Amino acid sequence: MNESTFAPGGGQPGLAERVSGQPTDDTGAAYTTVGASEIGTVAVRTFEARQAAASAAAPTTVYEADLPAGLAYGEFAYGSYDDPDAEYEPDPEYAATLAPDAARQRRERVGPTGRPLPYFPIPAPLAEHGPAQIIAMCNQKGGVGKTTSTINLGAALAEYGRRVLLVDFDPQGALSVGLGVNPMELDVTVYNLLMERGLTADEVLLKTAVPGMDLLPSNIDLSAAEVQLVSEVARESALARALRPLLPDYDFVIIDCQPSLGLLTVNALTAAHSVIVPLECEFFALRGVALLTETIEKVCERLNPDLRLDGILATMYDSRTVHSREVLARVVEAFGDHVFHTVIGRTVRFPETTVAGEPITTYATNSVGAAAYRQLAREVLDRCRPVE
Repeated sequence: MNESTFAPGGGQPGLAERVSGQPTDDTGAAYTTVGASEIGTVAVRTFEARQAAASAAAPTTVYEADLPAGLAYGEFAYGSYDDPDAEYEPDPEYAATLAPDAARQRRERVGPTGRPLPYFPIPAPLAEHGPAQIIAMCNQKGGVGKTTSTINLGAALAEYGRRVLLVDFDPQGALSVGLGVNPMELDVTVYNLLMERGLTADEVLLKTAVPGMDLLPSNIDLSAAEVQLVSEVARESALARALRPLLPDYDFVIIDCQPSLGLLTVNALTAAHSVIVPLECEFFALRGVALLTETIEKVCERLNPDLRLDGILATMYDSRTVHSREVLARVVEAFGDHVFHTVIGRTVRFPETTVAGEPITTYATNSVGAAAYRQLAREVLDRCRPVE
């Protein structure tokens, strides 16, 4: 079932349109009687023509017993069932503002965030590389898709000809594992790069299976750095100093932060030019965003004036659930244009790629997940500014 069924007029998902003088449910709320040609105020483009002959017939009332499994009564407006393969356009008032050519209509279709979806062009290849744009993938809540997004965004950027360095800055070493590296077999890691003055980055760097993408690995040793750095001078800038010699060789450095707001995360924010916040479309993940933005503001005021919020990335989105749609609508309402147009949906392919030790762009190159991260890469390239 298309998500637009539950988002009349491109508005807040999960709300059916109510009007007076129409059939009501047990609570007395009235809903719009919907014919075969529209769902709320959302016009059906392909299904409308086939149903024109039947439009004179009385609409079929939807009863609770007839609803699909998992769909609560009141979430579906009165009227005929829609065609699940039909395509939906925004409400007529918005559609009237679109250009007549089909290409622009596709560019301006409303996306999952409820906003017109811009067109992100395929980037042109670069004549030269560097200096790197440093992005911190940060959220103090675990399990929201930081590591998955780091791997797949990096791989997608590498596909578009950018040189990418991934930094595993989590003592759990999940980023290293996700790229097929066993952290327990490593002699030197990013921990040694931080704490040992004579060590160079070339001694720690690992090549990945993705051309143009390298890795600074990590393991449990990094957990000791948070304690040892406390007595260091300018301890918040340790990672920035370690990465500085590498910046001319790369276009993007993406740091996979640990799920906390401790000293390691502050180091990542101090080194970064921008922050991407992966946010699971779930209520508990939403609660912690305010604390994270407060930390970003403090780092910006005291340590890194150039730091900015690049965007909030909605992950694990399931358009079939009212909860996911409501959380995404609240995030867009609170953060507006800071929310990426690209939304990463749930798919079994992501856990499979972790086992395989490779990005989804190579494991399942034609999958929906791979297409989503390629679109995210184009959107990041569209948003990012050159580093001076």
